[in-house]
Amino acid sequence: MLSNAAVKAARPRSRAYKLFDERGLFLFVAPTGLRAWRMRYRIAGREKLLSLGQWPDVQLVDARDRAEEARGLVAQGVDPSVKKVTVQICTFEAVARQWHALHRERWTDRHADDVITSLESNVLSDIGALPMGAIGAPAILQVLRNVEARGSIETARRIRQRISAVFSFAIAEGIVDHDPAAVVSRALRPAPVARRQPALVNIGEACALLTACERAGGLPIVRLASRFLALTAVRMGALLGARWDEFEQLDGDAPTWRIPAARMKIARVKKDDAANDHLVPLSPQAVDVLRQARDHFIGGGDMVFPIHAAAIGALYKRAGFGGRHVPHGWRASFSTILNECYPLERAAIDLALAHMPADRSKVERAYNRSEMLDQRRDLYRRWGDMLIT
Repeated sequence: MLSNAAVKAARPRSRAYKLFDERGLFLFVAPTGLRAWRMRYRIAGREKLLSLGQWPDVQLVDARDRAEEARGLVAQGVDPSVKKVTVQICTFEAVARQWHALHRERWTDRHADDVITSLESNVLSDIGALPMGAIGAPAILQVLRNVEARGSIETARRIRQRISAVFSFAIAEGIVDHDPAAVVSRALRPAPVARRQPALVNIGEACALLTACERAGGLPIVRLASRFLALTAVRMGALLGARWDEFEQLDGDAPTWRIPAARMKIARVKKDDAANDHLVPLSPQAVDVLRQARDHFIGGGDMVFPIHAAAIGALYKRAGFGGRHVPHGWRASFSTILNECYPLERAAIDLALAHMPADRSKVERAYNRSEMLDQRRDLYRRWGDMLIT
C-alpha cells in the first residue's frame, strides 16, 4: 500500500510510471510531473480504467474514498466511468472524462493514456472546473497559447482537437449548443512543415549502406537486425518484438513471418482478430539472417533480436549514413524502389507494407492477404536479390 510520504516523494522520470496502492488503485506519474489517481476495475468481463483526480488536489485518503465509491457502483453492476454526467456537474473536466471513457475502448492503452494525460497536464487546471456553458473561445485560446509558449506547436493543435471533441460530445448530450474550440484553430500558430524521415531511395546507395554496416563494428546481432529490417521493410516495433514462435516453415518451401495483429499499428478493436495478422513472406536472404541469429545468438530467449531500440540508428551513424537514412526509412526505400521497377505491382507492394484501404471489408482483407501472398513472396525475393547478391 502507498503512504502519503511515498506519494509526495514521487518524482517524474523520462517515462511515465505507476505507484500501486491496493485493489486496482494507483498513482500515475507523468514525465511532466503530473500525478493523477487512477483505478483499474472489471465490469461485464472487461478491464477498464477510471480517473479519480490529480494529486495534491486529491490526497491519498480522498483517492481511496473515491475508489471505494466506484467499487460500490461496480458491485451494483453500474460502470462508474460511464455513469451519466448530470447537468449539476457539467464541468469541462466531468464531461471530458465521460468522453474519454466512452472512446477509450477503441483506442490502444498508449493512446488513451496520451489523450487523458494531455488534458490533465495542459487543460484541466485552467478550465476543468468551469461549467461547459461558461467556457468561451478566449479561455480556450489562452490554454493553447500557454502550450505554444513552450514551443509545442503541434501539441497545441492536437489538444485543440481534443477540446473540440469534448464539446462535440457535450452538444450531442444536450449540455451545450456550440463548440467554442472550433474557431480557435484560426488563431493558433501554423503547424510546422512535416519533415520526412531520411531514406535512401536508390538501390545502389541502399546496398552501400548495408555494406558499410558490416565494417562499422559493434554487436553482430545489431547488424543482423539491420539487415533483416532492410529485407522485410517492417516497422521497428515489429522487428524489436519479433519472437521465434511467430516464424513458420523456416526450413520449408514457404517461410513466413506471422506478425500478430496485437503488435500491428491498427485500431485497438482489430488487434484481437487473427484475420488482421500481417504475413511477411521471407526471402532466402531473410531466412539466412534468421538462421545466423538462431545459430550464433542463443542468449535472447524467445526474442529474435534482443537489442536496444536506438541500436540500429547508432549503427547507421557509425557507418557514415547519419542524417541520410534511419531504420524506418527502409519502408520508403522498399516502396519507392519497387514501385519504380514494378509499377504494375503497386497493390502487392502496399500489402507487403501492411497498407490496406480502410474501406475494405474484413472478408476482402482476409482474401487479399492470402490471394496476393505469392506475389508478395516474389517481390520479397526480388528485393532480397537487389539488396544482397
